[in-house]
Amino acid sequence: MSASSLLPAPPEAREFVFHDRDFRRVCELIHRHAGISLGPAKRDMVYGRLSRRLRALGIDSFRDYLDHIEGGGDGELQGFINALTTNLTAFFREPHHFERLREELLAHAAAPAVRQPLRLWSCAASTGEEPYSMAIAACEAFGTLSPPVRILATDIDTQVLDTAATGVYPLERVASLEPALLRRYFLRGKGPQAGRCRVRPELQALVRFEALNLLQPRYDIDGDVVALFCRNVMIYFDKPTQRAILSRLVTHLAPEGLLYTGHSENYLHAADLIRPCGRTLYRRAEAAR
Repeated sequence: MSASSLLPAPPEAREFVFHDRDFRRVCELIHRHAGISLGPAKRDMVYGRLSRRLRALGIDSFRDYLDHIEGGGDGELQGFINALTTNLTAFFREPHHFERLREELLAHAAAPAVRQPLRLWSCAASTGEEPYSMAIAACEAFGTLSPPVRILATDIDTQVLDTAATGVYPLERVASLEPALLRRYFLRGKGPQAGRCRVRPELQALVRFEALNLLQPRYDIDGDVVALFCRNVMIYFDKPTQRAILSRLVTHLAPEGLLYTGHSENYLHAADLIRPCGRTLYRRAEAAR
C-alpha cells in the first residue's frame, strides 16, 4: 500500500471559499438580527443556502457578501435572513392542538365578558398552513365560513409570507386532509393551475399576514389573543433569547388564552411566565399578569 493512499481524501471542491471566520460571522449576524443560534453542524447548510445568494448577486466570496450585508447593501439583510430561516410546516400539524382550539373558541365565544371577534395569532406562520388550519378549525367550530375570529399571521421571512398570502398550494400539500375539508375550504385548479389548489376567499379573509421579527423589543398587536401558536420556533433560539421572546409574547395573551407550543420545546426555565395546562399547552402564569 502506498503512503499516498493513507492520506485523507481532499475536501470536496467548493464554488466559493468558506473560511471558519466566514462561518463565525454568519452565526453572529443571524443571531444578532434573528435570534437564531447555529451550531457547527449547520456549516454545510449555511454554505448551501447562502451560495445561492452569492450567485444571485454576482458576488465572488463570502467575505465580500458579508461585508455587503453589514454595509447595508441593497437591503440584502432580509435576503440573508430569508435564506437561513427553516420553514417546516403542514396543514393540521399536531392535530390535538386544533381539536383543543375548537373547544376553546366555543368556550370563549360563550363568555359574555370576552370581546369579539376573537383574536388568534400564529407568530411563525411560514407558508401559511398553520394560520389557514386555525381558520378552518374556527369555521368548523362555528359551522360557518364567517366565524367571529380574526387571525394575525406573522413571520420574519418575507418570501414565505408572500406564498402564504396567495393561498395556493400543490395538491400533495393537502393530500392528508379529509375529503370533506378539501371540498369545503379549497378550490381545485384547472387548466394552467391543474395540480394546485387555492384556499377559499372566505378563509383568506380571516387571516392577515405581516412581517414581524420576534427579536423586536415590542410587538404592535391589537388586543389580547385567545390563541397564540408559537410552535417549533423556540428550538432555534438559545435560552436567554427564548425567555426574552416569551416574556413579550405572554403580554399579548388574554387572561384565559392558550399558548400552543411545539412538542420538542421545554419551558421549565420560564415557570414564572407560563404554566402548563395540557400537552404542549400553556396559560399565562399569575406572576406574569
